[in-house]
Amino acid sequence: MDDQKRLLLAVLLSVVVLVGYQFFFVTPPADHNLPRTTRESRDQEQPGTSRDSQSAVSDYRPADQGVSVPSPQPSGMDFRTISVSTPLYDIAISEHLAAVTSQSLKQYKSSNGSASDLKQMVSPKLPRGTLITDTEGGTIQGLDNAVFSADTDTKNLQLARGEKSIVFSWTNPDGITVQKIYTFRADSYLIDCDIVIQNGSGMPVNDALVITTPGIFDEETKKRSRFAFEGPVAYIDNEFHSIKPKKIEDQDTFFGKVDWTGYTDRYFLTAVIPDNTTDSHLKLRYEDEIAASRLVWKMDRLDPGTQGQYPFVYFMGPKSHKVLSQYDNSLKKAINFGFFDLLAKPLLITMNVIHDVIPNYGVAIILLTILIKLIFWPLGTKSYKSMNEMKKVQPLMMEIREKYKNDKQKMNKEIMGLYKTYKVNPASGCLPLLVQMPIFFALYRMLYQAIELRHAPFVGWIKDLSGPDRLFHFDFAIPLMDAPYGIPVLTLLMGASFLLQQKMTPMAGDPMQAKMMMLMPIFMTVLFINFPSGLVLYMFVNNIISMGQQYYTQKKFSK
Repeated sequence: MDDQKRLLLAVLLSVVVLVGYQFFFVTPPADHNLPRTTRESRDQEQPGTSRDSQSAVSDYRPADQGVSVPSPQPSGMDFRTISVSTPLYDIAISEHLAAVTSQSLKQYKSSNGSASDLKQMVSPKLPRGTLITDTEGGTIQGLDNAVFSADTDTKNLQLARGEKSIVFSWTNPDGITVQKIYTFRADSYLIDCDIVIQNGSGMPVNDALVITTPGIFDEETKKRSRFAFEGPVAYIDNEFHSIKPKKIEDQDTFFGKVDWTGYTDRYFLTAVIPDNTTDSHLKLRYEDEIAASRLVWKMDRLDPGTQGQYPFVYFMGPKSHKVLSQYDNSLKKAINFGFFDLLAKPLLITMNVIHDVIPNYGVAIILLTILIKLIFWPLGTKSYKSMNEMKKVQPLMMEIREKYKNDKQKMNKEIMGLYKTYKVNPASGCLPLLVQMPIFFALYRMLYQAIELRHAPFVGWIKDLSGPDRLFHFDFAIPLMDAPYGIPVLTLLMGASFLLQQKMTPMAGDPMQAKMMMLMPIFMTVLFINFPSGLVLYMFVNNIISMGQQYYTQKKFSK
């Protein structure tokens, strides 16, 4: 009966690790791959750039006063919002701060359904928008509340092919001119932004540029982040960093080779990529439910009459492996599955390859499950064979337990002798199951975070493989179920498969143990009731194949 106890322990341990992992280990650890961020393309530098002419001597030091409080939006001032429409997105840039105030992605909707709005990358709770430019020390007076002027007469631009640049210019009372040159491409989510500073004042400018990407981190976001990280992210010194807002108070500054910084949610990313990765660092702030990621780039000293040009690349789009892999930078590292990243990435790529042949992600998950089961088929066969052998010696084990029930030492000695006589290894039954657990966890993380499954239909009532399956929608709440409320058909089928699989497993022995094992299908059904239907589909198909393999193995090795 020791095999049953070990099986029970394996199942319980798996469930505990699954639940506990989500609550305590959701922050992805460092990723040590080495690709370096470069620009997708580079415009010619403007003549006279001070990066070629200025001395490297500078008395600049990173500011230690923290993040400055932003000035309010100017009242009574006239400024426009310039909109650019490409095949991939619609973006709006305000002349106030020359900041991005809106971007909707044309290939992604905010929720599932034909009437849903497009996915909006800039929260309306951010009145100043995102990708805001300032100086760390405030040397360029007024930049934190500047109203730029765009070099276009029309406020609505269409870009069907090629690229288009818009220059936003502003000059402060001291004679310092700042230009933000946005370059959009019809076929890319990458946006170039060259910041040109011309020092027309009588004093040198010795400061650092700051590009801010804020994000809303309220209570709702905090709850979501327990399962898939949301918040500030960066790729520094060839390591992926995700910084929980509550940890910012402990460490708000990160130095090193900064490839990019930004803000992420479960499926989408806003990132800033500096041209210079060595003179940059990350500065963070969390206040009033806004977590701000600030890329700080040390400028060359600009003496009067000189100028400097500082190229950045912005990304505002999906964390899609296919999309990010086409860029010559390290943005693909934003797709991070934590501790199981090494296993989850190949699974994601394999699923996408299958989808390229059969364009249905539900079918792709089924075929991926079959492929995994084939790889682990020998381990599964060994496990079921061991269970079958243990079943044969269980009557003898029961006799020994009854005979030596008052002498545990003698009982254990006799049982070990029984194992040796019949050449049975009780651990071989559950060990293969434990070996496969990392694959399960990797699949769980991949299927939960892969944007490919977002709003991806399967069949019938399953319209979104990233959400829980619900047949019909009810207007009343159901205990233990998150909205939307309905009949979790696929989850119930998965629970039934657990029950059938349990029936096939030898259950001789302790009646209390048998009752606990019979409760496991119910527990697993409740546990999975709010999980993405893509993961439930994997578990259901995996159980069906496992039952077939178990039946075949037991029949083959039974006498």
